[in-house]
Amino acid sequence: MYLHKVEADSEAPIARSYDDAFRPTEEYRESMPDIMDSVESMQGAAVPIQQVGVSNFRLPLKYRRADGEIVLLETSVVGTVSLEASLKGINMSRIMRSFYELKEEVFTPDTIRRVLDAFCEKVVSLDARVALKFNYPIVQESLRSGLEGYQYYQSSYEGRLTTAGVFEKFIVFDFVYSSACPCSAELAEHARDLRDAYSIPHSQRSKARIWVKIAEGANISIEDLQEHCANGLKTETQVMVKREDEQAFAELNGVYIKFVEDAARSIFKELNGDARIADFQVACSHLESLHSHDAVSVICKGVPGGFQADFTDFKDLVC
Repeated sequence: MYLHKVEADSEAPIARSYDDAFRPTEEYRESMPDIMDSVESMQGAAVPIQQVGVSNFRLPLKYRRADGEIVLLETSVVGTVSLEASLKGINMSRIMRSFYELKEEVFTPDTIRRVLDAFCEKVVSLDARVALKFNYPIVQESLRSGLEGYQYYQSSYEGRLTTAGVFEKFIVFDFVYSSACPCSAELAEHARDLRDAYSIPHSQRSKARIWVKIAEGANISIEDLQEHCANGLKTETQVMVKREDEQAFAELNGVYIKFVEDAARSIFKELNGDARIADFQVACSHLESLHSHDAVSVICKGVPGGFQADFTDFKDLVC
């Protein structure tokens, strides 16, 4: 045994203790080994790595609402840089420190540019990217009763900086809504008309995720994206309801019946008419109450070299 006693009155060969009073001097710090100084060959193939960094380190960051109010939200950060073939690794804490140095700033997609510049300054990199993920609260009013409640929207600000100095900024936004099946609605009416049979068309909680690339020199808010989705789909899930609100919601679902294809195209129409959005992609998932599987659809603006409607992780849209 090396770390543990084998006899009650003996000592372990390797002593273990922690010195609470120890504080390193600058000279001590300088003497500490840095693995980055190693000249040993790296493991594996000597090739570049497109992304290496940290995921899901959290801190509270400030965001500005559309009305100018500043809110503090818990934020999950993904920060990565590319790595040249000749480099073995990066100092992950440098990425985190870049955020703490700017933690008093109000974060917008444009603020991310400053973080990325700091990345490239602290870490030898070809390019860098950042994603700030948070739940964004917006007060929503009930349909008829006048009640209000907070609806939380999963959102993220993302930025990419290439080695050529090209900066791109994005917002990713999730919108939860109800989808009533047009086919089921028709069949229910058929049963009532021909056999006087009462039936309920099936509907389900559904989610749309939109990715928007913000046009150069433009700004767009999360409130703007929520409005686009609400205008396109009409049947956002409700927060606070009384009976009159539940009845109104049933009526809305009856008016705005929709297949998953209809949902994707309705959002497309909204986003495509906004000049502040240079490119976009929409993924919709209807969590079927009729089937044991989901109905899904993905659509993009069709910009050459832009989004390709290649999203496949539909399990991430379960709500």
